[in-house]
Amino acid sequence: MIVRDLAEARTGERLVTSNGWDSTRLLLAGDGMGFSFHITRIHENTSHVFHYKHHFESVYCVSGEGSIEELDTGKVHQIRPGVMYALDQNDKHRLTARSEMVMACCFNPPVTGTEVHREDGSYAPIAEDA
Repeated sequence: MIVRDLAEARTGERLVTSNGWDSTRLLLAGDGMGFSFHITRIHENTSHVFHYKHHFESVYCVSGEGSIEELDTGKVHQIRPGVMYALDQNDKHRLTARSEMVMACCFNPPVTGTEVHREDGSYAPIAEDA
């Protein structure tokens, strides 16, 4: 059994910070679950383009409000507590926070914890991370 405390994890190397967001990686590839699980905070009044070309991601909004735009189609979806979205087509997207958004996120394949977003908004494939 794996038990981790979010507040405790935010004080160590499981907290990854970037410009306008941070992500606490509670489960990683090394935990052997087949997916990774993160609690991500998107800072108020920020906008980010991501394109997970090598990962699928599902996201559940715990708190805050914003929107997600499908960059291929221009379609915009409102995000608020209780809304989830799944990037099942490696969708390039823009995530915009009107207020701080707290999101519960799962990645498949799992991230290792060392990833950083590349210039195109993606993480490298697992083979490139090893």
